[in-house]
Order: sequence, then structure tokens, then C-alpha cells
Amino acid sequence: MGGYAAAPPNDSQATLALILGILSILCCALVGPVAFFIGNSSRNRIQASGGTLGGYGLATAGWIMGIIGTVILALEILWVIIAVIGSIISSSSGS
Repeated sequence: MGGYAAAPPNDSQATLALILGILSILCCALVGPVAFFIGNSSRNRIQASGGTLGGYGLATAGWIMGIIGTVILALEILWVIIAVIGSIISSSSGS
């Protein structure tokens, strides 16, 4: 009689990394670096567990979306810096 083996429980941080990664892309790029680090640590924990923890795909998805969110955050910061410099230059040349 063959039965199905129960899947190992997902690492709770894997789900958190996925949620934060989604948020970092959709609305709040500030959580991108957090999703990246939590996803990375969750992936390491799952690999080190020897099969007793699952959720590697969730952690990887959160990790990748954290990278994307971090890039978006960096571009937003760069845009603000360029806008500030542009306004300083335009105000000083207009005087």
C-alpha cells in the first residue's frame, strides 16, 4: 500500500519574503531590501534543513522580487537626487 508522504512545512520567513517582495514591486519599494535579505536567509535555512523545511520556491520568488524592488528604490532615489540638483541649478541661474 503506497501512501503519500506529507510535504514538509514551509519556512514562515519564505511566505513573509514573498509578501514583502510583492509589496516592494507594487507599492512600497522601501521594503525591497528587507524582502531580499529575508528571502536569502530563508533560502539558506531551507537548504540547511535537509528537507525538513519547504518553501524554497516562495523564498526564491520573494528574494527575486526583493532584488527588483531594491532596483526600483535605487532608481527612485536617483530620480529625486537629479530633480533636486536640477531645481538648485535652475534657481541659481534664474537669480
